[in-house]
Amino acid sequence: MKKNNWIATGALALSLAASSAMAAVSVKQAERLKGELTPLGAERAGNKAGDIPPWRGGLSLPPVQYSEVGQHHPDPYENDQPLFTITTANMQKYADFLTDGQKAMFKTYPDTFRMPVYPTRRTAAAPDWVYENTYKNALRAELAEGGNGLLYAYGGIPFPIANNGLEAIWNHITRWRGVYLTRRASEIAVQVNGDFSLVTVQQEVEFNYYRQDRSVDDLDNILFYYLSFTKAPARLAGGAVLVHETLNQVDEPRQAWGYNAGQRRVRRAPNLAYDTPIAAADGLRYADDTDMFNGAPDRYNWKLVGKEEVYIPYNSYKLSSNKSSYKDVINPGHLNPEYTRYEKHRVWVVEATLKDGMRHVYHKRRFYIDEDTWGIAVADLYDSTGELWRVNMAYIKTYYELPVTWTTLDVFHDLKAKRYHVQGLDSEERKTIDYSQEPPGERYFTPSELRRRGRR
Repeated sequence: MKKNNWIATGALALSLAASSAMAAVSVKQAERLKGELTPLGAERAGNKAGDIPPWRGGLSLPPVQYSEVGQHHPDPYENDQPLFTITTANMQKYADFLTDGQKAMFKTYPDTFRMPVYPTRRTAAAPDWVYENTYKNALRAELAEGGNGLLYAYGGIPFPIANNGLEAIWNHITRWRGVYLTRRASEIAVQVNGDFSLVTVQQEVEFNYYRQDRSVDDLDNILFYYLSFTKAPARLAGGAVLVHETLNQVDEPRQAWGYNAGQRRVRRAPNLAYDTPIAAADGLRYADDTDMFNGAPDRYNWKLVGKEEVYIPYNSYKLSSNKSSYKDVINPGHLNPEYTRYEKHRVWVVEATLKDGMRHVYHKRRFYIDEDTWGIAVADLYDSTGELWRVNMAYIKTYYELPVTWTTLDVFHDLKAKRYHVQGLDSEERKTIDYSQEPPGERYFTPSELRRRGRR
C-alpha cells in the first residue's frame, strides 16, 4: 500500500470520526473503555473467585530502587511468595487453568517442570496518549479487504472491543511496545543436555505506528523499522539485518536486507516470512514465531474462541535481573522454575487453522492473549497430523519507566526434540533496554546505513 493510499484513507478517517455509521463500534460501545472496561479493552473488574484483582491503572511509576536509564529492573514484588506450585503430581487439580501445551510440558518433563503460581498483579500500563488513541481507533479502525491490513488506525490498539479472531490478532501485532528502543541481548538454542552457545546482537527498533509527531497519513504502510548487528560469536560478528515491517504484507511484503561482514555486501532477504527457519534458532523458531506471531495473517482462518482464566508468565523480573546468570536461568528442557513466576490472568483464546490450499508447518495454532495488553502469552502449535508439537511462552513484565508491558524473554519449546530456544537474554549485560532516546526516523533505517554500520 503506497503513501497516497494512506493519505486518502486518512482523509476518510476524519469523516468516520464524525459519524459512527461505518465505525468499528458505536460511540456507546466505545464509552465502555471509560467505565466497565480498561482503556485497552480488558475487564476492569476482578473475577468471581477473587484471585484476579480489579485493574487500578497498572504499574506506571518505577520503584525507588530504579534510578538510571538502562538499569536492570528491580523487582517491585520481590517479597511475594508462591501461593502454590503446580507439578506433575497435582497438575490435574489445576487443569482447568492450563493450556494443552502447558500440560504437555509436564508430561514431557515430569520430574523437573514446575509452575510456581504467585498472587496476580495487574501491572499492565501504557501512557495516556495511547489510551486516547485507542478510544479513537475503536470508533474508526477497520480491517482492510481480506483482513490482511488495517485502515484508519494509529497510535493505539485498533480494536479494543474485538469482534473476531482477526481483530484480536491485529491487536497483538500492533500493541504498544514503545516508540524507539535500543538493546543488547542474546539468544540461544538449548540442547537436550542443557548446553548452549550465545548469539549476541545490538538491536534498534522504531515503532513508526506509535510516532507521536506523525499521523495515519504518514504511515506509508510501515509498522516499524528493525535494525540488528551481531556482536558475538566472532565467526558471526559484524553481520547485520534490517527490516521494514509493513502493515499489509499481502499488498506489500516486509522488506528485509542482510549485511555479510566477510563480503561487505548488503543483499535483499526476500523470504523472511511465514515458516522460513531462523538461522540463529537452530530450527526451533520460524519467522512468524517471533514475538509469538507476526506478519501476514492470510494463510489461516481465525476464530475468536472466547475468554478463559489461565496461569501465564507475568511480572517475570527474576529472569532479567542482573543478580542471575544465564546458567542460573537455563536448565535442560526448560527454564529454571526457581526464576519463573506464573499468575492467573484472563486471556482471549484465538485459534488459527490453516486454509485449504495454503502451506505452513503449523496446521493449527492456538493463542492465549493477555486481556490487559493484547500480547500473546502462550502459543500451542500443532503439526499437519494434528499432534501438539511446540509450545511457546512469552515471559511478561512491565517496563515501568515508560510504561509498557511487554516480554523480557520469549521461549520456544519443541516437545518432540526436547530442545528449546530463548530470545531476549540480557541479565549479564551491563545495561538492559533503553527507551530514552529520540527516534532517528526512516532515513536511519536504510540499506546504506546497514552497510556503513555493519562493517567490522
